[in-house]
Amino acid sequence: MSILIKNGNIITATDNYVADILIEGETIKAIGKNLDVVADEIIDATGMLVMPGGIDPHVHLDMPFMGTYSSDNYETGTRAALYGGTTTVIDFILQTQGKSLQSALTDWKSRSDNNAVGDYSFHMAVTDFNEDTKKEIKHFIEEEGITSFKTFMAYKGALMIDDRQMIGLMQEVKKHGGLINVHATNGDMIDFLIAKHKSEGKLAPLYHYLSQPEITEAEASGRFADMASYTGCPGYIVHLTCEGALNAVRNATRRNQKVFVETCIQYLILDASLYEQNFEGAKWVMSPPLREKKDQATLWAGINQGLVQVVATDHCPFMWEQKLMGKEDFSKIPNGHPAIENRMELLFSEGVNKGKITLNKFVEVSSTNAAKIFGMFPKKGTIAVGSDADVVLWDASEEHTLSASTHHMNVDYSGYEGWQVKGKVKKVLLRGKLAIDNNECKVGKGFGKFVKRNKVSQNI
Repeated sequence: MSILIKNGNIITATDNYVADILIEGETIKAIGKNLDVVADEIIDATGMLVMPGGIDPHVHLDMPFMGTYSSDNYETGTRAALYGGTTTVIDFILQTQGKSLQSALTDWKSRSDNNAVGDYSFHMAVTDFNEDTKKEIKHFIEEEGITSFKTFMAYKGALMIDDRQMIGLMQEVKKHGGLINVHATNGDMIDFLIAKHKSEGKLAPLYHYLSQPEITEAEASGRFADMASYTGCPGYIVHLTCEGALNAVRNATRRNQKVFVETCIQYLILDASLYEQNFEGAKWVMSPPLREKKDQATLWAGINQGLVQVVATDHCPFMWEQKLMGKEDFSKIPNGHPAIENRMELLFSEGVNKGKITLNKFVEVSSTNAAKIFGMFPKKGTIAVGSDADVVLWDASEEHTLSASTHHMNVDYSGYEGWQVKGKVKKVLLRGKLAIDNNECKVGKGFGKFVKRNKVSQNI
């Protein structure tokens, strides 16, 4: 099967030009002006932006949390991602303390195999680093193609590891060519503040925010950077939200250190005032919480300064009924926010259209950098001969409204209800197959493939 995309305005992290793209099978065969070829199907992309499929390296699908599961599974979540122009996601496997990494992989594969609509890969979250776990690292990097390992500096008793374990894990991961992702918040301080607020009868969602002040993230980000510097292990801070945390990364650059930083779309455009509307604020209860306007300005600047490389989602949706578990106690609200479908359109509308980032930077932070950091480039993350034909056709001028009534995520509310956006995904190709065509999904459950990843590089 061959497809010829004609006359599109091709945008990559570095390029902006008009040309044709010839796709044969799953990959891009040729790119050029007025290609004189015969194809089974021709798509006229005149007037459209043609960009590589988005990569969201931070999602939680069908994830066990606080006695329930996130409401999007691999079918609904990856399909919703495709509707929004994201063709590949990376989910987090969570090791159960006392059990092996392999058993966690088996558990997650039972939910993902033959269920995904879009392509996917895994990070391995290490919650119990010991001599047995240590022996598994090399196998995961070299055989499974899982080259990134997440650690938590919070959630004591469930997910958190201490600094001693962190150092040991970093040394082993570095040895075999992997990378450490980190949830960088000071768990002990947060636990203290949660207990304090609850003892004072302060139980509304606002106190979720007040239990995680900026210093809890800034301190942990600096401590993580110090440990990564000491071990020489590549480090990546997930969902960084605030000025203090980004300044810790700025400080690390003064000793010639590179720390990768991811923020999420919600931290760029939403703020903590949403927590002031009684229990309705539970829709935005996530960790870390939404921050202040000054932090939004810092993050946009950080993107343009090259300090923030990736804009993800931390997509972890829960139905409103699930959020109600914390009606009487903010600490029992399942943490998470639905955004896998909205990320790219919001980033384009709020970033490109408002002059905060360029088109090339948009592609860089929504796709290319994640592909490079996590060992998928140039198979994913760009439009080039030999790359997977993951292609998004984008109408930059179409205006539309985000709403739970029209989104495809399996969640009964939207964090962006009524939000007006300019820029709309019109067609999405995944590995050379037309997957989304004018708001209709053309591929089914099981079409998505697991992406084995290469060893990582700190030089992007």
